[in-house]
Amino acid sequence: MISAPEKYERPSIKKLENTTPNKFGLLTSLSPVTHLDEVAVKDLVKEHGSPLFVVSEKKIRENIQEGKRAFSSRYPRVQFAWSYKTNYLDAVCQIFQQEGAWAEVVSGFEYEKAIRNGVPGSQIIFNGPHKSELELERAILQNSFIHIDHFEELYTLISLARKLKQRPKVAIRVNLDSGVYPMWDRFGFNYETGQAWDALTRIMECDELDLVGLHCHLGTFILAPYAYSTAVYKLADLMIHLKKKYNHDVDYLDLGGGFASKNTLKGAFLPGSDTNPRIDHYAQAITYALLNAGLDSQNLPTLILESGRALVDDAAWLISTVIANKWLSSGKRATIIDAGVNILVTTAWYDHKIIPAQPFSHYTEDTSIYGPLCMNIDVIREQISLPLLSKGEQVVIHDVGAYNMTQWMQFISYRPRIILIDPSRQCHVIREAETSGIFSRQEHLPEHLKSL
Repeated sequence: MISAPEKYERPSIKKLENTTPNKFGLLTSLSPVTHLDEVAVKDLVKEHGSPLFVVSEKKIRENIQEGKRAFSSRYPRVQFAWSYKTNYLDAVCQIFQQEGAWAEVVSGFEYEKAIRNGVPGSQIIFNGPHKSELELERAILQNSFIHIDHFEELYTLISLARKLKQRPKVAIRVNLDSGVYPMWDRFGFNYETGQAWDALTRIMECDELDLVGLHCHLGTFILAPYAYSTAVYKLADLMIHLKKKYNHDVDYLDLGGGFASKNTLKGAFLPGSDTNPRIDHYAQAITYALLNAGLDSQNLPTLILESGRALVDDAAWLISTVIANKWLSSGKRATIIDAGVNILVTTAWYDHKIIPAQPFSHYTEDTSIYGPLCMNIDVIREQISLPLLSKGEQVVIHDVGAYNMTQWMQFISYRPRIILIDPSRQCHVIREAETSGIFSRQEHLPEHLKSL
């Protein structure tokens, strides 16, 4: 008789702490997060509602100042450009502008936002694969830096330059093999195939465009600083060839962003706050390569950095309130909160740190945390060790400043209010919560549908 095959179960690894377990699991040494920048969570919820995004102006300024210190102490010419797509709230952008950052935008929408925020056109870097002719024309007239993504855009710029009788300041985006995979080769011109040099040659052989820079953006959440060293050496090779063949120097190298924040990626064994590279690690890798790449030491290019996530992720929190507890068919506890994946899109990438906002028992239990949406995909954390939380109590979800406030969706529930806490602990509403009136103003009902 043939026996049935044994059922396969995927192996898993669980980190164990050297503490005394109880019947529910292991002890936790976490303390409740009752205040954010010295403002009580309970007071914030009482005044502004739940869920609620809270942004720390103090932390943003500390992050950008630390970034500037890390690079400027190692390299003579450094310029940060704030990545608008990471978080384009006007208040956030203005803080970075006050700290000396330019604007890096990837769409006409973001370009208009930067202009409205008072950023001079000469301090805007226009990236992205899709720029309309009208948007390119505006960028040319505003004297912005235009980073060319493909040959069609290059030809369009030549045509516009002839029409406007103005020489646009351009760079090309270069994609390359840095040892990090998958390689982002859908953007820009490839280094290894010679496409990047072909683009540079076409620019240099025409008189319409002013080649001022080279740009490379390796990807997102790059955990290997050495990859930036590889990128620098390959970009420097292009610079050296430009100098040799055309006696032309570019003004800057733009290394993009992609620096990791302190968040923990899904599937990681150890928390990101302990293992992810810090800004100093990236600064050391990039500047060492620049200073040793064979470039003219008396004419080094300006280093431009478009870091977004690493500068803003840990500068914002999401406060959420417990709706209910229930027990699944497996016997596992589930806690439902009022913040869903529609406003916390990064829960698809991260295991966000979630801590109760009031004193709690240190006896914990493995818990699934779900949002309020009537969708099975609304999962905030598949499993996290938490104490029992009662209806009406709050949790604080950490490090949510990057992409959540630009990629969020109005789906099933309205998007909430966002407040900024300034260094003097004053709270400012920087984006109002949505209401039904917002949507009724944008919709139009045909006459034949108005009567029942």
